[in-house]
Formats: sequence, structure tokens, C-alpha cells
Amino acid sequence: MTGRAPQGLRRLSLVDFRSYPQVSVETQSRCCALIGDNGAGKTNLLEAISLFTPGRGLRRIELAAMARQNGAGGFAVALELARGEDGLDGRQLGVGLLPADGEGRRQRQSRIDGAEAGSAAAFADHIRIVWLTPDMDGLFRGAAGDRRRFLDRLVLGVDAAHAARTNALERALRQRNRILEDHAQDHVWLEATEREIAEYGIAVASARALTVARLSALITERRDEASPFPAAGLALAGDIDRLLAEHGPQDGEVRYRHLLRSTRARDRAAGRTLLGPQASELMVRHLDRDIAAAQGSTGEQKALLIALILAQARLIRRVSGIAPLLLLDEVAAHLDPRRRAALYREIDDIGGQVWMTGTEAGLFADMAAGSERFLVAGGMIERL
Repeated sequence: MTGRAPQGLRRLSLVDFRSYPQVSVETQSRCCALIGDNGAGKTNLLEAISLFTPGRGLRRIELAAMARQNGAGGFAVALELARGEDGLDGRQLGVGLLPADGEGRRQRQSRIDGAEAGSAAAFADHIRIVWLTPDMDGLFRGAAGDRRRFLDRLVLGVDAAHAARTNALERALRQRNRILEDHAQDHVWLEATEREIAEYGIAVASARALTVARLSALITERRDEASPFPAAGLALAGDIDRLLAEHGPQDGEVRYRHLLRSTRARDRAAGRTLLGPQASELMVRHLDRDIAAAQGSTGEQKALLIALILAQARLIRRVSGIAPLLLLDEVAAHLDPRRRAALYREIDDIGGQVWMTGTEAGLFADMAAGSERFLVAGGMIERL
């Protein structure tokens, strides 16, 4: 789409992050390609950007591990956003980790225009981020927990409060497990904890169900059998998902609480709570071939995963009004020329900014006019 004001980043700056003592890169483009050898630090740049969402970023590791070795022990990442479609100047966003204090504690900081932000969730008013990395290639054949995390990332793209709900649910589940192990006869404590689990559990399940329904509707609306990216069929499978679908949120919460009470002995023996959103499964089908995603070829699974990421980006724009920033790590190298050209067309149509990585400049020859390419080497970034 042409004629739109650019969205995304105008400047990215890092201090003591991963392999970078200090580096800054500026762009006026919506399409940025980072080119360099394996190990040059391209993914490190994407990871830095991914920290402006709740969680630990695209590698899902502790923040302390992101601080540069032999550095001061902390790091800082700053983004200057480009001018938005509303004509307002871009915000200044910052994420950092302070060096350990005298007691070894580290503090994460989030800032918007220099003012302290409560958490990374506050950035959702200004930027939404979607990513695809090589680690996600085995999603459809991997563990159910990987697909749940993927689903929660999809939800988080349109509902910034989802991370707080899932974290609260996890804390309540851990507490119930401890009570069952050490204080199984404390029914008052158990009742209070199970009430909390039911409340957060139904909220998490409801947010997932809503996102799956929205994505499914969007995929159906835009389905094109001639597209090199196949349509995905999505469904949730799990006791809580069925409970919610049959009884609705209010009655479902009451029934979930009763089920937790009746399964205490079983859960105590198992050492964990077996019933809940933490056991749900995201089922994905390749609709064009009417097969489970896991049964497709490696190429088909990659194309299906890209299709889901593109659908997520479109849904984010539709729901939030913000064209998301896409981080695509080593994606182009695994696509044939037809799919690569189609990917660039889809990205341009969505309207957000994209940062891609690759080892060869030729992979990005079909990117939209005005795209920028950067050479990444030796802790430095140079515009080509």
C-alpha cells in the first residue's frame, strides 16, 4: 500500500547488549534487511527489538544473559518510533537492565519518553511486534506446550493484558500444588486458591478462544487457494475449552472451581494440577489439503507457519489500529522465489515495518522499492 505514513522504528540504539558495546542504526524505510555471516549478530538486533513486548523476547531467556560479556553487567535498548499515521511524532521507548546491586539483584526498567513505565505491557499503546524465527520451524510436530506458548503470543498481539493473566494463573497453580503437597487439609486456603485459579483460568481460556475465532474468521475472509501460503484451520482442544464453550464464562468458572475441588486427591498424587488451560492444545490443520499441520512436508509447514504470522499481523492491525512491526529471522533463505516474492507483497500490503535477516543480499532483491539493506559485522552496522 502506498501513500501511507511510515510506521515502525526510525532509530534503534543498543548499549552493552549481547555482542554490541554500542551501536545505533537509523532508517526511513518500512523494509529493512540485515545481511551478514552466521554469528555476526543479526538475530541479536531482532531480539533487542522483541524486548518491547511482555516476556523475555524471542529467545525466551533471562535478561541477565543478554548483557554483553565483559560489560558493566547491564544493558540498554532504545527505540525511536517513526511518525505514525495520525501525524504525531514518534515516541522514545527504552528497555534496560541495571547492573546487579550489592545483593546481586537486577532491576528491569521500561521507559516511555523518559518516564518510567509500569511494565513492557505499556508499550502496546505505541508498538506491536510479531516475530518468526528458525526455532519455531518444528512447532506443529513439537510438544503441546510449544503450541500453547505460540497461541499465547498470538493472543498477546491483540490483548496486552493477556501476559498478566497467564502469569497470575501460573502463580496460583504453583501455590495450589504446594498446598496440596504440604497442607492438603487446609480447605480454606485451597478454596481461596482454587477460586483464583478458576477466575484466571477462564479468563485465559476466553482470551484464547476469542483470538482463535477472530483469526479463523480473518483467514476464511482472505482465503485464496492460488496463494503460496496455505490457509490454516485453528481449534482449541481441552477440558476447560469444552467447559467454556458449553457453559460460558460465568457458569464455566463455577464448574471449574467444583472440578478443582473434586480432583484434589488425584492432583496431589500427580504433583500438579491436571485440569486447566495449562493442558489445552492448539490444533492446526492445513485446510487446502485437509490434513493436520504435522502431516505436511517441511516446506508446507513453513509456509503454513508464515501464513499464520501474516494473519496475526493483519488481526493486530484490525483490532488495535497499529500496523505491527515484523521480525523475520532467516525466513527468506528457506523459501523458493515464488513464495519469497509473495511474502514481500504480503508484508507491503499489511503496512507495518519489517526487519529481516539473511546471509546473502540476493535474498532481498524482490523487496519493495525504497527498502534498505544493512551489513552486520564485527559489532557494527553499515548501510549498503
